[in-house]
Amino acid sequence: MKINWGVIKFILILGLVVFVFSFSNQRNNARNISEMTIEFEDEDRLFISQKTVNKLLIQNIDSVTSIDKDTLVLNKMESILLENPMIKNAEVYITIDGILGVNVTQRKPVARVKNEPDFYLDEDGEKMPLSAEYSARVPIVSGISEHQYAGISALIKEIENDDFFKELIVGMDIVNENDVVFSVRKNRFKVLFGPPVEIENKFQKFKAFYKILKRDSLLENYSLINLKFKNQVVATKRETNGA
Repeated sequence: MKINWGVIKFILILGLVVFVFSFSNQRNNARNISEMTIEFEDEDRLFISQKTVNKLLIQNIDSVTSIDKDTLVLNKMESILLENPMIKNAEVYITIDGILGVNVTQRKPVARVKNEPDFYLDEDGEKMPLSAEYSARVPIVSGISEHQYAGISALIKEIENDDFFKELIVGMDIVNENDVVFSVRKNRFKVLFGPPVEIENKFQKFKAFYKILKRDSLLENYSLINLKFKNQVVATKRETNGA
């Protein structure tokens, strides 16, 4: 009978692979967590510290190295992190070397609302508390009602995507229920933007008018620039003594 060495070789290799995998798996399961690494998507501005994330994950435990991997429920740990108002998304995982890895995506504030107490509006139009770790440089909004959060958040995101307006606009007031009034950097005039609709059209109207005023050195001659009317800009001159 001829021996099929190819089949025997295949069986031996398969057995070796199964043995190595089983051995590695047993070692992995028996090992406690060796350390924890925490990574933030945006590390330049942390609204929640690594220390706080650490405490949330190892509540009532002296050290991360005392945690048995078999006792960990990763989904539960992610849920604990997501209960924190600064965190938008969290991913918790364990490497084969016993490292507990945590990836955190923070919520992104787009505006600070004047209130008692103040709070942020995030990019989804939801309330977000201020942070003791970091203060975001975002436009200040006053006079806003809860039903306007989403619309104002969307408007501010459009401002963020436009370099000209991002540099110019420092704040906004909501008046007459739905009219937005911009406060601008350096100049003393206000911009009556009106309701947050036809945003791109209003942006283009204002840019063209602003360019003319700047060219003719007339920026300080006006107190209000009104963009509410279709296809036109209405400007109110500043009152001067003796006029």
